[in-house]
Amino acid sequence: MSSHHRAPLKFSWNNPEFRALAYQLVVVGLAALMAYYLVSNTLHNLATRNIATGFAFLEREAGFAIGESLIEYSPSDSYARAILVGLANTLRVSAVALLLATMLGLIVGIARLSSNWLIVRLASAYVELIRNVPLLLQLLIWYAVVGELLPGPKSAFHPLPGIYLSNRGMLMPSVNGPAVAGILWGLVLAAVTIVAAGRWQRSSRRRTGAQSRLWPFALMLLLLMPLAGWLVGGREFHLSIPHRSGFNFEGGWALSPELFALLVGLVTYTAGFIAEIVRAGVQSVSRGQWEAAQTLGLPRYRVLRLVILPQALRVIVPPTTSQYLNLVKNSSLAVAIGYPDLVSVVNTVLNQTGQAIEGVLIIMAAFMTVSLAVSLLMNWYNNRIALVER
Repeated sequence: MSSHHRAPLKFSWNNPEFRALAYQLVVVGLAALMAYYLVSNTLHNLATRNIATGFAFLEREAGFAIGESLIEYSPSDSYARAILVGLANTLRVSAVALLLATMLGLIVGIARLSSNWLIVRLASAYVELIRNVPLLLQLLIWYAVVGELLPGPKSAFHPLPGIYLSNRGMLMPSVNGPAVAGILWGLVLAAVTIVAAGRWQRSSRRRTGAQSRLWPFALMLLLLMPLAGWLVGGREFHLSIPHRSGFNFEGGWALSPELFALLVGLVTYTAGFIAEIVRAGVQSVSRGQWEAAQTLGLPRYRVLRLVILPQALRVIVPPTTSQYLNLVKNSSLAVAIGYPDLVSVVNTVLNQTGQAIEGVLIIMAAFMTVSLAVSLLMNWYNNRIALVER
């Protein structure tokens, strides 16, 4: 047996490995010195001006109201609670916008490849218009449309029963009560079980070739699991339908003008870029794949869903990840239209406390954490669909 041992490093300037290591140590040392100088100089200047540092202010009473909140909040709560409310608002708008932008981008991207002249031109006009107008301007336009062009509550549009659209936002029926959480958890468990059953079914089909239908099992789960959640949750819930009361509405669930404008702006803007990514991904699949699938008698929509898109995803996913990250970061523009996202709330906090550096660090840490989580999830999915070399 023979073993290979790495030769010891020769501490000679004529040795390329030693020089490379020395250069790296010098760069790291200079970076550390620069960081130390900046931090110490900043702390000295703050102490000279009697400006307090640290995060102890987070425990103090906030003293300001927040218009929208997913969690309970009152002005008597702490600054930490207020910042948590802003983070929850950012996560809510980002999650919903990611889902809707993906769906709209997929539809517009496929529409650009249609054989219908009118559909292609409309999709192309949408992409070119949306991508060449700054997002901030689009948000201001949508906010102005909601606030200025829509009627007041007394003359609100009533397109469907229980749904009203006015300059106060969109109101729709809501379900309230202790059993709602149980029903939602039942739906989540049903969805997870259906996905797991689908994966097992595909694996079984590859092994045995036996065909089986999943939809009866899926339908049963979607009915029984929410029912079980309703029973476990106390069987108490009620439907709240919005109705006019004086100069405003009561009941139901309200989508504020700020949230509505932010969602529409983020979704339409990001979807324009995703549409081009989808179009390029579909066109990257060779024409022979279309022709081979069509010779089997598959209709065009099934060829696209079963043959083309699975191959195109390997091209679509990496640049789409960048658009997802851009959407999360672009949500910080909500401060321009008054939506209480993380940036807006932290701005209020630092104006009251003077803790500007700490506030900026909180914003940076929050967006970095969310962006890294999205990136890790998309990279995991990209690795699952990537071609494996054998």
